[in-house]
Amino acid sequence: MNIKSKKHIKIALVCGAGGFIGSHLVKRLKKEGYWVRGADIKRPLYSRTAADDFMVGDLRDQKFCQKVFSKPFDEVYQLAADMGGAGYIFTGEHDADVMHNSAQINLNALHFGRLANIKNIFFSSSACIYPERNQMDPNHPNLAEDSAYPAGPDSEYGWEKLFSERLYLAYKRNYGMNVHIARFHNIFGPEGSWNNGKEKSPAAMCRKVAQAKDGGTIEMWGDGKQTRSYLYIDECLDGVRTLMKSKFTGPVNIGSEEMVSINELAAMVMKIAGKKMKIQHVKGPLGVRGRSSDNRLIRKTLKWEPTGTLYDGLTKTYAWINEQVKAKRKDT
Repeated sequence: MNIKSKKHIKIALVCGAGGFIGSHLVKRLKKEGYWVRGADIKRPLYSRTAADDFMVGDLRDQKFCQKVFSKPFDEVYQLAADMGGAGYIFTGEHDADVMHNSAQINLNALHFGRLANIKNIFFSSSACIYPERNQMDPNHPNLAEDSAYPAGPDSEYGWEKLFSERLYLAYKRNYGMNVHIARFHNIFGPEGSWNNGKEKSPAAMCRKVAQAKDGGTIEMWGDGKQTRSYLYIDECLDGVRTLMKSKFTGPVNIGSEEMVSINELAAMVMKIAGKKMKIQHVKGPLGVRGRSSDNRLIRKTLKWEPTGTLYDGLTKTYAWINEQVKAKRKDT
């Protein structure tokens, strides 16, 4: 298809289109009428990509990245990163790879984006950039955007994200790129990692409950009193698209303010599943004691905030993961 012949069609590039958020974003953009190129080291694992063009390759590789940025994209979404849940990020075993891989991708995306004269680019940062000292109290964490400095992230993943935020802002100042930065807070939903060691707590809890028998026991890392907020994927994409349509640079939180303990999260999943079971608390990587999105800035600046509940999002996610568990049992 000759894209240029249809001037009303916007064209977008999604880096990280084989991942959870990226694959959902491609579907969203297609529904909005975009022509979309996806790029990633792998295709989506659980469904066929909706991208018009999908380039499989390593975005750390400059030659591949140069080919990816070969069209005059109206919008670029950079979500590609080496990441995972607590079991991947907080063990310390992957720190060098996480920092090197993600930084290289962002350096390449900005360099070749600038050479291609890309003006409108989105970067997915993370709540992990916030200082650990502000997240010691599980009931009163401080994650306002302006609390990021003096810096003190709790992981090397967070340090890389903070570095990359500054990199994008420097490209905005020096090269006039229209940059949009969002700090994601625990995005979850169907078609995300659920059993490969990179899953986050909602998916892990759904899997454990789905696999266990009613009246059985599931394991949980820590005492379960650590708190988090979680944002369903569709709401995340609403926030991303609202930010991209605005003139606001950010960084801005995209997350939920509905904070729950991990014990409460488990109870919610059990209720959805119609099961009752005991929790065995065990040692494991935990991250910070308390984390919840602070949405004051996004409400004020973009007049946006999520409207769905954690329970509704978990209901959809549990149904999907339960089907994966059943399918895996049949295969074995």
